[in-house]
Amino acid sequence: MRTVIRWLTPCFAVVILASGGLAQEPEPATGVELTYAVGADLSFLKAAEDRGVEFKDNGVVRPGLDIFRDHGYDWIRLRVFHTPTELPNDLEYTIALAQEAKARGFKFLLDYHYADGWADPGKQPTPAAWDTTDIAVLVDSVYAWTRYTIQAFREAGVMPEMVQIGNEVRNGMMWPLGRLPENWDNFARLFKAGVDGIDAGRGQAARPLIMLHYDNGADTDGAKAFFDRFNDYHIPYDIIGYSYYPWWHGTLVQLRDNLLTTLDNYPDKDVILVEAGYRPRVYESGEFAGLAP
Repeated sequence: MRTVIRWLTPCFAVVILASGGLAQEPEPATGVELTYAVGADLSFLKAAEDRGVEFKDNGVVRPGLDIFRDHGYDWIRLRVFHTPTELPNDLEYTIALAQEAKARGFKFLLDYHYADGWADPGKQPTPAAWDTTDIAVLVDSVYAWTRYTIQAFREAGVMPEMVQIGNEVRNGMMWPLGRLPENWDNFARLFKAGVDGIDAGRGQAARPLIMLHYDNGADTDGAKAFFDRFNDYHIPYDIIGYSYYPWWHGTLVQLRDNLLTTLDNYPDKDVILVEAGYRPRVYESGEFAGLAP
């Protein structure tokens, strides 16, 4: 069966793009079968509403989650940070928002940043509480925290259907020990520790789908080199995730070519465009110049 998946970015106003992959028969422990998903990263929605921000649908103030649900969204993506100091997305906050979403029928993708703040290709900081000198100790920390948090989601009744092990990890994660390209063995151990932590923390619950997230959705050669190298480690995962921001990554034609190439190269994986965005002309000139996401 042909699977078609698309995702909305962290922004509310974006271009939605579609890709397709070959759906696989789920493993016995996996309770999620993807056919078509429309999702939004709403990690900051609760924080906004808690401070009094109102969202309107046809002029009527309504909870943001209700608006998304009633406009066809069926997935929510939530970030979680280890010990955030400037962002709201700690474990307690993320569980509370996941409960609100699950109560409305959303499926839930959990995005582990494995950091205290933003993790992306330009920065992959290790949580301040974790050792940055001993890879064995860091692997144990990843495993223990992932197990603890997944158990907490399970006990709160909001097991994620899908989990990202790291965010935009083209250059690795948890620098310096997990930085790529120089530390592929370390990176693989850290990713595997996350997978093992999920399996340990989920108990008898269905195993979430596991995503490996590459940031540049238009980078055909780089993506193939990355996934080929990672696959040499034989670590189980289910989903290839891409980001696509045209002002950084390239044209829509390049995006299309990479998605089609990915499907040909890895027919056992589904593909999600998990972040996408556009920069309206108002950002290019005028009062918002320089402030585009």
